[in-house]
Amino acid sequence: MPPLPTRSCYSGQFRIVSPEIVLADIRQQVQAGAEHITFGDPDFFNGITHALRIVDALHAEYPTLTYDVTIKVEHLLRHNEALTVLARTGCLFITSAVESLDDQVLLKLEKGHTRSDFFRALDLCANAGLTLQPTFVPFTPWTTRESYFDLLETIASRDLVASVPSIQLAIRLLIPSRSRLLELSEIATLVGDFDSDKLIYPWHHSDPRTDTLAEHISRIVAEAEKKRESRSQTFEQIWETAAELQQTTHREFRHAASASRPAPYLSEPWYC
Repeated sequence: MPPLPTRSCYSGQFRIVSPEIVLADIRQQVQAGAEHITFGDPDFFNGITHALRIVDALHAEYPTLTYDVTIKVEHLLRHNEALTVLARTGCLFITSAVESLDDQVLLKLEKGHTRSDFFRALDLCANAGLTLQPTFVPFTPWTTRESYFDLLETIASRDLVASVPSIQLAIRLLIPSRSRLLELSEIATLVGDFDSDKLIYPWHHSDPRTDTLAEHISRIVAEAEKKRESRSQTFEQIWETAAELQQTTHREFRHAASASRPAPYLSEPWYC
């Protein structure tokens, strides 16, 4: 398990794991041969002073050790002055659960950030010399073929192809038991009976063509994984499929995707 510098509960309580325990855990991993550490707690910057104390101590003890962290968009904006500390202490990239580029969907998901906030966070990380790796849930009951293609256009135009795991372009919203999404009237009309095996409420999009698009993208990603294709190669296939359903080509963005700059990432995509 990756070290967890903080721990939070849904009741609003916040607990920290002492620096001594976190650093002792890291020492064990380094002794076992680890050259990179993942801090997987999405509340990493919720206890900003605590987090910075740990990465400063980590860098002092292991100057060549690299790491990555998971930070909410809202925390990246609130504590943007700390990004230079991350860059200085060996952070290679930041994972952040962006989920959607549609402000209305972000409101329904209660993400606490907007589309423009995401762009600001991208720029802040770039200025600090850090790579931001956004994660998405592109297929929701509110997704349209137009909004999906907008996501692809944004990823290509912002040179994020290498920073977005291909699976992130195929993920479908999961609605588990007691999800607050079930309180939304539009969700109640779309879900079926609870699936006790999968532990979710299955749902179908009001536009069957969007479900068809999701199925196509899922197959592309699965095949690409088997063939060990690059993210750029997979993105181009996804682009062409979405463009065909949109009856458009957008060749300039397809070119940008194939020319995407490399970016650091984990060999197994992190679901955030």
